[in-house]
Amino acid sequence: MPEPAPTRWLSSEQQEIWRAYLDAVAHIDRHLDERLRPFGLDLGEYEILVRLSESDDRQMRMSDLASAARQSRSRLTHTVSRMEKKGLIERAPCPEDRRGVIATLTPEGMDLLIAAAPEHVSSVRDVFVDIVAPEDFSALGRAMAAVNAVAH
Repeated sequence: MPEPAPTRWLSSEQQEIWRAYLDAVAHIDRHLDERLRPFGLDLGEYEILVRLSESDDRQMRMSDLASAARQSRSRLTHTVSRMEKKGLIERAPCPEDRRGVIATLTPEGMDLLIAAAPEHVSSVRDVFVDIVAPEDFSALGRAMAAVNAVAH
């Protein structure tokens, strides 16, 4: 068995930045969840509504929706079941292959998204966009594009 490559430890600065990133993401997620709570939504549910609203005919295969909403298939299934009980989403067998399932945004789900969107956008601005200097925001965009280019 070949020798493993030596560990490339993070420098103190890299470790500090990495931990600041993790702390900030947790803070942002908590803030966004809190601001969506009065609408009976969490951030994951809001993302599902957004993805469906932006798709053709406001519907997607569950497997595609899981990927788009950055959720595992099992977590998405659980979340969509909960949203279906609230009347926000409907599920039906995929007409093309009958193995897949299509999730469709209901009119009630679209109405809720329309009601929650202004508060969500305001909360994104409050916790992130408006407190980061424009040059840092642009640099972060480039950094996240580099990460996403490798991930996809």
